[in-house]
Amino acid sequence: MTNCESIEEGDYILLFLDRRRSYLIRVEKGAQFHTHKGFVEFDDVIGKEYGTRMKSSLGVEFAALKPLLPDFIYKAQRKSQITYPKDVALMVMFSGVGPGSKIVEAGTGAGALTTALASYVRPNGYVHSYDVRAEFQRVALKNLKKAQLDEFVEVKEKDITLGIDETEVDAVILDLATPWLVVPHAHRALKGGGSLVSFSPTIDQVVQTVEAMQIHHFVNVGTFECIMREMQVMRGKTRPQTLMTGHTGYITHGRKVSYRNGSEFESA
Repeated sequence: MTNCESIEEGDYILLFLDRRRSYLIRVEKGAQFHTHKGFVEFDDVIGKEYGTRMKSSLGVEFAALKPLLPDFIYKAQRKSQITYPKDVALMVMFSGVGPGSKIVEAGTGAGALTTALASYVRPNGYVHSYDVRAEFQRVALKNLKKAQLDEFVEVKEKDITLGIDETEVDAVILDLATPWLVVPHAHRALKGGGSLVSFSPTIDQVVQTVEAMQIHHFVNVGTFECIMREMQVMRGKTRPQTLMTGHTGYITHGRKVSYRNGSEFESA
């Protein structure tokens, strides 16, 4: 995507009809995008500013918006469940990462969390993303390239429960079935005071992860659940929406401190 605010060939736009219907598409000169509300001509938006309104062949009005990070996440190609932006936001906050951070992540999955992390660490940070499934990583790389964030990510086809190659990393961020098996490796890989953040859908996973973090001397360990409820806003009828995204998972986080006797293996 170009840095200017005008739409150019090759850019991605969010073609917005309403809250339920929007499309993340790549602009191609001379091409059309077909919807149930008619087709739109890409030539009508090339050179125009983001936010431009345009009409389809059936006279239905769309808006051409600049995609935001959640758009790339929600509309990512996927072969697995993605991490919801509400959870991503908390995981980023608890990890303390930002521009220049060095992150180890597992597992890559469809790359939704990877995309968010890469966006936060650029322009001089890096994400090393582990997954045992090469087919998932191929999909993730496609999604990262779509968001123009692939240059900030290394995907590694490796079982992270067997070890972490990197050292002196700022954060280890996990979304996998057995995060407690990674805790000792994460302690070795992290800088002093570095963050470990883990997302788990079940409380049994959380208990085992917290116990492992306590054994390996992580401090400020906490677990949270983030539930987001949208409001229906209409004069005289404002109320919570009937449907909502409820439980998605638990987020556990903690900070690395040194082992009491200086040995990596004191309580392993």
